[in-house]
Amino acid sequence: MRFLFKTNYEQDVRLAKHSGYIWSYAALMLILLVVPYLLDEYYIGQLTQLFIIAIAGVGLMLLAGYTGQVSLGHAAFFGIGAYTEAVLSGNGVTLPFMDEPVIFSFFLSFPLAGVFAALAGIAIGIPALRLVGVYLAIATFAFAIIVEEVFSRWESVTNGYSGLMVESIYFGDMELTDGLPFYFLCLGVLIAVILFSLNLLRSPTGRAMMAVRDSEISAQSMGVNLAKTKTTAFAISAGITGLAGALFAHKLGFLSPESFTVLQSMELLVLVIVGGLGSLHGAVFGAIFVLALPQGLAILKDFLPSQIGDQPGLEPLIFGLILVFFIIFEPMGIYGRWLKVKLYFQMFPLYKKSTFKRQKSYMKSERLK
Repeated sequence: MRFLFKTNYEQDVRLAKHSGYIWSYAALMLILLVVPYLLDEYYIGQLTQLFIIAIAGVGLMLLAGYTGQVSLGHAAFFGIGAYTEAVLSGNGVTLPFMDEPVIFSFFLSFPLAGVFAALAGIAIGIPALRLVGVYLAIATFAFAIIVEEVFSRWESVTNGYSGLMVESIYFGDMELTDGLPFYFLCLGVLIAVILFSLNLLRSPTGRAMMAVRDSEISAQSMGVNLAKTKTTAFAISAGITGLAGALFAHKLGFLSPESFTVLQSMELLVLVIVGGLGSLHGAVFGAIFVLALPQGLAILKDFLPSQIGDQPGLEPLIFGLILVFFIIFEPMGIYGRWLKVKLYFQMFPLYKKSTFKRQKSYMKSERLK
């Protein structure tokens, strides 16, 4: 078992706690760089989809896992990013004093997709400042329904249910939205988002977000501006989710309001809970789960009786049961289970079952009304 002896304060904010982190993540990066050359096109597409979902998961994790604000409306930010990217890079925007619409390149439309999603996050974050718990979830749920209606009825921009084609990305003569180039593009964005999130969480803003999550009363007593912190968390979370939506638009190649329903918001919430709340690793583990479960259910249906396998709503039922299972028996998620397994082998044979005994304690400030 590795023991860390800290001799200065800089060790508390290092990205890698010890050299083992550097070697393990370097090996993982090497695998991700080599694997696409060994796999078929279908599996490359699945890994690309995994990266996109993981980016959206990191966005929601910053809000739900690190700030404690539950959101059932992140599909709205996902869709705003996707439609912004499709409109700016495809049909373009007609600016004042110009007769022809301006078509934006990907390297400009992509960050703008995150900016517009972040502005939408601020728009929902400010009114929801006084809402907590289930009331905040209901408010974000309503926001997702409103945005879905806007996508379907604003036909002059989104084409409604007729759908909107998404242009391919080109860098010179190379198309970036096909095969290996798009794989590496999504991988690069995921790494950049994770590094940004790690540095954010080490900053005063990130520490304020975690303080709000643990106890709003205590955070406020320490000088944390609750309104500013929550609004910032909503904006950053929505912006990152919007970037994932922009990549998702190019992955699909065709957008429709049916692609951004409330069910997708539920899947993102399942992602962060099952992956492990309060952990960026959990966002990646949850993305693997969300992507692999439908594939596993499709295989399972072949072995189930037709009376069960052909029933509609089987997939949402399984999602719900798994979510309830994790909340009751493994609240730390897949990443929490991985930590327990790793600690077991590190401490064997001295490991005790009570090491991770779940306890819940309340600060006195939490009981103040």
